[in-house]
Amino acid sequence: MEDSLEQKWKQREFTLESVSDLSSAPPSASLPGIARFDSDGLQIHHQSQQIPLSIDPRTVLLFKLSPVQSVCVVEGSEVGKKPLFSRGVSIQFKNEEESAAFHCVVQQWKKEVHAQGGNGRNGTVTTSKSKFDEKIESSSAKMYFHYYGQLLHQQNMLQDYVRTGTYHAAVIENRSDFAGRVVVDVGAGSGILSLFAAQAGAKHVYAVEASEMAEYARKLIAGNPTLAQRITVIKGKVEEIELPEKADILISEPMGTLLVNERMLESYVIARDRFLVPTGKMFPSLGRIHMAPFTDEYLFIEIANKALFWQQQNYYGVDLTPLHGTAFQGYFSQPVVDAFDPRLLIAPSIFHVIDFSKIKEEELYEIDIPLKFVASVGTRVHGLACWFDVLFNGSTVQRWLTTAPGSPTTHWYQLRCVLSQPIYVMAGQEITGRLHLIAHNAQSYTIYLTLSAKMWGPGAEQGGILQTSSCKLDLKEPYYRMSQPQAYAFAQDQQPQLLIPTQDIHIQSQDVDEPEIVRQPSPNSSVQIDSLMQNI
Repeated sequence: MEDSLEQKWKQREFTLESVSDLSSAPPSASLPGIARFDSDGLQIHHQSQQIPLSIDPRTVLLFKLSPVQSVCVVEGSEVGKKPLFSRGVSIQFKNEEESAAFHCVVQQWKKEVHAQGGNGRNGTVTTSKSKFDEKIESSSAKMYFHYYGQLLHQQNMLQDYVRTGTYHAAVIENRSDFAGRVVVDVGAGSGILSLFAAQAGAKHVYAVEASEMAEYARKLIAGNPTLAQRITVIKGKVEEIELPEKADILISEPMGTLLVNERMLESYVIARDRFLVPTGKMFPSLGRIHMAPFTDEYLFIEIANKALFWQQQNYYGVDLTPLHGTAFQGYFSQPVVDAFDPRLLIAPSIFHVIDFSKIKEEELYEIDIPLKFVASVGTRVHGLACWFDVLFNGSTVQRWLTTAPGSPTTHWYQLRCVLSQPIYVMAGQEITGRLHLIAHNAQSYTIYLTLSAKMWGPGAEQGGILQTSSCKLDLKEPYYRMSQPQAYAFAQDQQPQLLIPTQDIHIQSQDVDEPEIVRQPSPNSSVQIDSLMQNI
């Protein structure tokens, strides 16, 4: 193989107008040089160096900064198992044609080496998985990047004006953090945050995007020529790509539902460890998961009623009831994503902090949060409500982006974990429990929730009886409750044994003089629900 490659490539030589080693401090002077392909790979000869820079075609990365100038990034040496930061070399060609030909040859070289089963040096190809590939199922990653590679989904995020407006304000109001700095946009998507950073005076922005959206980002950025010259789009994962220089600022929108869904926070932390200088800043720098118990009889009945379909004993002659219990638990295994009235919360919220600048990636694999609340009213507790906020800790202005109930709604909404067995509390009673999140390879988390409270009545003065209710939910499979569903229509001969009725009741609003009428369950519904669950 080496002989065939040598015969084919030994005549490939390019005269370079200038070569500058970006890895030295300060960068070496720009002097003429030669780029030569041979059986050992690519050799770049610099007039000031006796030994040429030898480049492995398996790992070389080329970034075009202008029609005639490129940056060539090569892997650093290894100490133990951790590679040192890569080496960057700036090369400039005589004209655009020479530059295009060079890039063509590099790509062709890679194809030849891969096709012949070697790397040009020892005749072997080593296939190593990145950290992302090791922990994420390939089918999940494929769907994830397909989703974010579509413009309609990018538009959905861009039209979240709370999100986009807060990012823009956080960047522009903190120009002093961005002006003259190198910025890396992690998961750049359409490139909007990269453009914001360039607007704030960034010296150069590297927009890293692994999905096909990278091509749209290039097009969008090219359409803004006053900013485009300072932005380079790099298609790839932050776990795999190399950059020619360290970053002063990391900017990203890595938040998912419940802050951690999609596990992009881990990529954000990896980018911090790989690319950010020790004194660098992260936008955002920390996030908080807020939690509070809630009561919502209507939501509980809505979910329970979904399983009524499986209570039919004569569905075209088939008895469906053997699957009712499984279906009932299945509906309660879905976290509910919607925007709810904050008056449904029955205790002051608590929060759990995730400091993006300090947390280790592995600490995001499992998140364990103890819960402790004091009920402000006597009611049934139907579960735990969650939302998040993130901080942009700029030198000039600090800004929070919040998804709290009662605040302007974002595309994240809020999230609620609903218990299939509610618990009862009195005003002033303590509610304890635990929220346990365990990451899985489908880029999400399994949620384990437990809530407990003491029962009131005989024996309460001696400590009472502890009520405990638990649930297991998959954050990957939420119930998006953006509108109220219609009641299921049963055929006359397919009526289930039990229907949960609703009636109008009055709920006194805190901000109006007259009570508002809402659809809620009847006072006897709790008895009927308890009866329903005895049949499960």
